[in-house]
This record gives sequence, C-alpha cells and structure tokens, in this order.
Amino acid sequence: MLLPIADTAEVRRTALRLIRHHRGGLALVLGLHTLAALAGLVGPLLIGALLDAITRGTATSASVVQAALWLLASVLVQTVLTRFAQLRSMVLGETVFARLREELLAAVGRLPLTTVERAGTGDLLSRTTNDVESIAQTVRFGVPRVLVALVTAVLTVGAALLTNWLVALAMFLGVPLLVVGTRWYLRRASRGYQRQLASFAVLSGTVTETVEAARTVEALGLAPVRREEVDAAIRERRDSELYTLGLRMVFFPITDIGFLLPVVAVVAWGAYLVGQGAASVGEVTTVALIATQLVRPIDELITWMDEIQVGTTALSRIIGVSQVPPDRHATGETPADEHVVADSVRYSYRTGIEVLHGVDLDLAVGERLAIVGPTGSGKSTLARLLTGIDEPKSGRVEVGGVRLVDLPVEELRRHVALVTQEHHVFVGTVAENLRLARPSATDDDLVETLRVVDAWPWVKALPGGLHEPVGSGGHPLTPAQSQQLALARLLLLDPATLVLDEATSLIDPGSARDLERTMNAVLRGRTVVAIAHRLHTSRDADRVAVMQKGRLVELGSHDELMARDGEYAQLWRTWNSD
Repeated sequence: MLLPIADTAEVRRTALRLIRHHRGGLALVLGLHTLAALAGLVGPLLIGALLDAITRGTATSASVVQAALWLLASVLVQTVLTRFAQLRSMVLGETVFARLREELLAAVGRLPLTTVERAGTGDLLSRTTNDVESIAQTVRFGVPRVLVALVTAVLTVGAALLTNWLVALAMFLGVPLLVVGTRWYLRRASRGYQRQLASFAVLSGTVTETVEAARTVEALGLAPVRREEVDAAIRERRDSELYTLGLRMVFFPITDIGFLLPVVAVVAWGAYLVGQGAASVGEVTTVALIATQLVRPIDELITWMDEIQVGTTALSRIIGVSQVPPDRHATGETPADEHVVADSVRYSYRTGIEVLHGVDLDLAVGERLAIVGPTGSGKSTLARLLTGIDEPKSGRVEVGGVRLVDLPVEELRRHVALVTQEHHVFVGTVAENLRLARPSATDDDLVETLRVVDAWPWVKALPGGLHEPVGSGGHPLTPAQSQQLALARLLLLDPATLVLDEATSLIDPGSARDLERTMNAVLRGRTVVAIAHRLHTSRDADRVAVMQKGRLVELGSHDELMARDGEYAQLWRTWNSD
C-alpha cells in the first residue's frame, strides 16, 4: 500500500496558499526583476533610435556619445537590479522551501504507525529525501526564474509592439508551435514523472531491505530471488527514465524552433516593411534586438518547465503524506482510572486470516503480567492492541472505560506505552534523546533514570557525558546501550501501564535479570505487561498469560500454572532443560 498522491486541484490550492502567505516577498522579487527587465530594454531602443538618426542624417558625435553613456548606465542599472533581484529570489525560495519541509515533517510525525508499516520503507523514504530534493530545486530556483521570465517576456513583447506593432507581429510566428508542443508535453509529462519518482521509491526500498537483511538472504540462499527483485526495480527505473527522456527529445527541438523562428521572421518581415515604407530601419533593428532578447526568457521558461514538472509531481507526493487519514478520532471521553481491559479481541493483518481469536484479558491496576508463548502465537500483536497502536477488528480494548483508539495519542501515551525489541537512537546528544519523552526533565532526572536502567556508568564514561552526541555521525552505541536508552525514555514518559515486548532481549541474560529486578522496584504500583521468551520473567510476575495460536489458553500465577501441568508447565520445563 503506497501512500496517497495529491491531485492537481490540491497541488494548485497548496501553491496558491503559499503564494498568499509569501505575497510580500513575491511582490518584491517581481518588482525588482521588472525594473531590471525595463533597464534591459533601454539598449535596443537607443540603438534603434540612433540608427534612425543616422539614416536621416541628423546624428552628431555628441548624440552618439550621449547614447553610449545612456547605454552604459542602463547596463549598470540592470546589473545592480538583477543582483538584488536574484538575492531576494533565493531568500524567497529558501523561505518557502523551509515551510514546505516543516509541513512535511509535521505530516510524517502524524502518520499512523500502521500506515507507515504497510506502505513500506521505500515510499516514505523517497518522499522525504528524493522528492524533497526535487521540490527544493524547483522552489529555490525554478519558480522565481519562471516568474521572472514571464515578466521579462511580457515587457519585451510590449516594448516591441510599442516600437512598431506591424514589425512586432512577426514575433508571434512561433506561438502556435510552442502552444501545440507544450500541450503535447504537459498531457504526458505528469504521468511520466509520477512513474519515475515511484520507481525510485520501489528501487530504494528494494535495495535497502536487501542490504539490511543481507545475513538472512545469505543464510536462506535467497540471493537469486533478491537479485531478480532488484533487477526488476532497476528495469522499471530505466524504463521510466527513458520515457521522460523521450518526451524531452521531442519537446525541446520543437520549442527551440518556436523561439528562434521569430527572430528570422522579424528581419525578413521588417525588410519587406522598410521597402514598403511602413517601418524604418531603426524600428526593425529595435524589434529584432528585442526578439533576440526574448529568446533568453523563453528559453528559460522551456528549460524550467521540465524541472517544474518534476517538482510539481514531487509536491503532489509530498502533499499526499498529509492526506493520510488519521487512524483515530478522539471522542473527548476521559478514562475514569487506569484499569486496562481487553474484551473479546480479534485481529487480522490480512482479510480472512485472524491472528487473535477472541482474547479476554483484565489487568488489575498495579499488577505485573507476563505473556509467554511460542513464536507466532500472537504475543506482539496483543501488545500492539494493549497500547492502542492498532484497533481490534472486533471487541474492545479500554482504559478506565474508554477505548484506547478514542483517545488522542498524547493522552493515550500517558496511560499506556510500549517498548519493543526494536530501538532507535536519534541524532543528538544523550540528553536530547531522553528528553524526547519529557522535555522538562532536568539533568538530575536524566541521571537518576539512567541509573535505574544501569546505563549511567557507560554514559558517564563518554567524553561529553549526557551531552555526548550519539546517533548517525555521533558516538556509536551497542544494541544493548540503545535498548537501555529506549527503556530510560519509557521511564521518563512515566505512563500508568507499561508494555515491554522483549524490551531486554539485546542485553545479556545476567545483566537483563539485574535490570528487570531494578525496574520492578521502580515500577512498583504501575501496571506492567512483560512479553518475553526468557521465562524467569514469568516467575517474578503476579500472573502469567499463555498464548497459543492466537488464543489465551492459560492464565494464572507461576505456581498455579505449574500445578495444572499444562502448556505453561511444558514451556517451563523445556526452557529450563535448555
């Protein structure tokens, strides 16, 4: 399931919203470029007037010198205006791009976790990297240059018409060719670039997943299969690139002819009009020079049109991230207490294939529950439901009488939170990683929390201690240290109910045992659900829930379940025999 792509109307609304928000900066940019374009028209007008004066025999050395000085002044003024206009264009582009990037990051942060997982890594990664770069190029350079080129083209054509409208008519000879070529290109380019960007997402995801699972691929002998997947993704990427390249190979020659033809036409048509007495040599020269100047903005329009197609397509994919519907709608209900209950819960990742079958679980406030069972029995799925990440297909999971999915995420995490065996170290210092859970935490709070998870000794040994950079480009952390940081974040978040899904699996058994005992003391009074394959955890628990093929088959204390000599007793004996 790929993330949605915004339609043309939504892209247009977003563009208009950005224009309204930055209308002051845009007006300044257009004003400066308009003045620069007007200064650039002084040259052709002076040269044309000078030629007419020479033809009539009224030119003097003083008038020639005066015209040269005015020409020099106009060039200097145009240079200064263009310099400041380009500077303001860059500032405007960076400002707009910064806003777009912030909106994208906010939208990504709001994405439901289930949507991210089902969409896969490639699509979201390509939108936040490749698509962002594409839109950056367009916003920083493309949009300002296109606007400037349009203003320059309008002013240039206006100047030509004012000089001699009959001569200027020849400038429009290439318009039909440009219109036909542009319409042909635009009808095909949008779909082509959507396919091209989507192919990058597929290729990126396929290569990333193959590299990350290299050991698994090698162990299971899946190299030929993965190679075929990568080759197919590369072929699609190549084909999509060839398609858009083919469009450009047709479009660019058409447009080249379209804006070079008027220059030739003006000279030929102007020569005829001079012979008929309908135009002077100076007027024809002026219009011809103006037509030559028109080549640059039109050429720029054509060049940037291709980039803008890429940027518009990238923008539609970026906007699409914000169109993902929320997976929950807060009802405004407030939980009466911290009592968590799962009632007849059923869940399936695929239609028709249930992984949980009518699970009932009533967690006493403050108890410690261990959930055990073989791999694939539904333990982690139940953990996701107990923390409100997923909504059951039927049945209810409540806290204090309110369904978890009816609570806003910020409030939900004050009631229940999950730490899995997966972990992530964010770019920043150790302190910044921890304060993600509680921004107001002091350094003393952080140290105390790190002591609880047995992480303070190695954090204190870092060159910068709490303020040592970690994550990508920072001090490398071992998987066990990363997991300790994740546990410390959970303690700082301080929810009433904690669900630990193999949360100490990356720490060696001896250290994990000590850590669990320390955490038990700190978490006394809170409800703790521990999902573990190390069964010593279950012995310390108040109750043990045994999962088997998506069903809760046994529930009771360690001693009670051992006395029953059922599934749990068999698991316990098997684990101890190992």
